[in-house]
Amino acid sequence: MAILISGSIAYDTIMVFQDQFKNHLLPDQLHILSISFLVPEMRRELGGCAGNIAYSLKGLGDEPLIVGTVGSDFGPYAARLDKLGISRAGIQELPEHFTAQCFVTTDLDDNQIAAFHPGAMNLSHFVQLTEIGVPVTLGIVGPDGKLGMQERCRQLAAAGVPFIFDPGQAMPLFSGEEMLEMTEQADYLTLNDYEAEVMSKKTGFSIAQLAQKVKALIVTYGAEGSEIFADGQTYRIPAVKAEAVVDPTGCGDAFRAGLLHGISHGWDWPSTGKLASLLGSLKIAQRGAQNHHVELADIKQRYQAAFGESWPS
Repeated sequence: MAILISGSIAYDTIMVFQDQFKNHLLPDQLHILSISFLVPEMRRELGGCAGNIAYSLKGLGDEPLIVGTVGSDFGPYAARLDKLGISRAGIQELPEHFTAQCFVTTDLDDNQIAAFHPGAMNLSHFVQLTEIGVPVTLGIVGPDGKLGMQERCRQLAAAGVPFIFDPGQAMPLFSGEEMLEMTEQADYLTLNDYEAEVMSKKTGFSIAQLAQKVKALIVTYGAEGSEIFADGQTYRIPAVKAEAVVDPTGCGDAFRAGLLHGISHGWDWPSTGKLASLLGSLKIAQRGAQNHHVELADIKQRYQAAFGESWPS
């Protein structure tokens, strides 16, 4: 049985400007801005929330089923998924569009100028779960096209499949009422601390009240760990010290893969949160969102070393 991963599938093109943006911007001339940066260093990474989550989940020995839409340039990404043994049954290619992609230019102060082209992602609602034909036991609805996220929540709820609602960076697309509707359809809700405050203000519900609408609300605090509100309790999960802090891109997605693994295997919340924390720390030590090593035997050893506990049975 597969774990459904609904969300963005994207390319990330990262360029490094060997200077500081501030040295080339004239504050009093921004109304006629025209500027070009020479970027001798560039790399292209595979990304998107769905692809990132699926990568870590597959390494844990689970069977992720990515659901989303891509464009005519999907070939290199498709080849990587095939190599990893990740199913493409839920991915629909739209040849008249590009795959979603983000172009990021970073300066030496780690300031960023980014442009995101959603491309085929905006048509993710075209994919109907009933047409995929793969049975699923659990899912997650992450950042994607607005209509796609709404449709996926409805489809999973109608099918009786428990799922995590993870609005992430797509949160500005929704009104408070829309976010509440998707939350009430979901079984679990996960947010970072900033997103939790935004959702609280948009909906008019406190964090405690939002937690009552789902089986569990998971809030992450970066290096400060996370909290899981479930069963009338608050479980505080410590962060795992990373071997190096290199690139935070995709850390939240690795964390969510840990949540999905723990939930799907019937773990308690402290154990589930600890695995999620461990995966996030492994990711931050590597550049890119899908370059960290995830292999079950290694993760089991790291889990015991980090928490002084054996791997949950």
